[in-house]
Formats: sequence, C-alpha cells, structure tokens
Amino acid sequence: MEVRRSKRRRRTVSAYLDGGTLVVQLPARMSRAEERRWVAEMERKLLRTARKKVSPARESDAALLARCHELNRRYLGSDREPASVRWVPPMRTRWASCTPAQRTIRVSERLRNVPAWVLDYVLVHELTHLRVAGHDARFWELCRSYPHTDRAIGYLEGLSDAAGLGIAGVDGHAQE
Repeated sequence: MEVRRSKRRRRTVSAYLDGGTLVVQLPARMSRAEERRWVAEMERKLLRTARKKVSPARESDAALLARCHELNRRYLGSDREPASVRWVPPMRTRWASCTPAQRTIRVSERLRNVPAWVLDYVLVHELTHLRVAGHDARFWELCRSYPHTDRAIGYLEGLSDAAGLGIAGVDGHAQE
C-alpha cells in the first residue's frame, strides 16, 4: 500500500489499484488517525467493488454450469441446456468453444479474472451455439439479447491486443 499526500488536495480522498498496490491519495493536512481511517475505508470499498466485478462462476466447473443455466433462461429462453461446461487450459486461438452435438462448452482459463459481464457474454455466445451453429444473422440476433454484447466484444479485442494473443472475436471468428 502507498499513501500519497497532496497539498493541493483539500477534502477528497481517492484510491485505486496500481498493479497489486493500493494507492490512497489524501490531503496533506489530514491527521495520522484520519489517514488510518480513510485507508481502511478505501481498502474496503475497493475490495467490495472488485468482488462485484468478478463472477462467482470462476470458482469451479459446477459454478460455471450453474451460471450458464441462469444466463440461458434469462437471455435465450432456451431449453437447450449444455451437458457440461468447464474451464480448460488457455486456448491459443479462442476464448471459448462449443460442440453443439455433445452440448459441451469449454472456457479458456484466460477468462477466470475478467469482469463478470465479459464472462457472461462469452457464456451467452457459446450457449447461442447450442441453437445456431454458425455466426449468421440469426446467431447474432440471439446473442445480442445479452445487453453488454458489443461492450464485451470490445473488451475481449482489447485484452487480446494487449496480451499479443491475436484472438479475433470470441471463438476465433470476427464479429459479423
């Protein structure tokens, strides 16, 4: 943890994570007791926010499958449930994949720590493949029932570029 005092800062306290370091910015005139109170408060807020962003589905294959059932009902209204959903070692060219004939979905370990809304999009994308095998207009119509589709695609494209992975779209295909 790092505390940064500023003479220009009058009242506000802010905090952010820089890598793995919590940085708390506060007014220079603040007492040590106030500093301790604000550092603890900002740490609690950041942890609470981080927990909300991370999907509980990342914990296990069973949690991933349960999340798929929930997303399938909410966004696709489908009775085509997956037989299995599991985390797999990082894939070279995909974030996830689906085998409709076996109703199986595999999700790359690279996605364990993405925000929950991104993982949800990937799961909805793969669940849509249980109904539509390709990436035609019907596929994208169903897939876009998830409200964060375009935002999640942008996130994944940025993640791929930043990591130098060269993964196009969710499962190796560009968005159509």
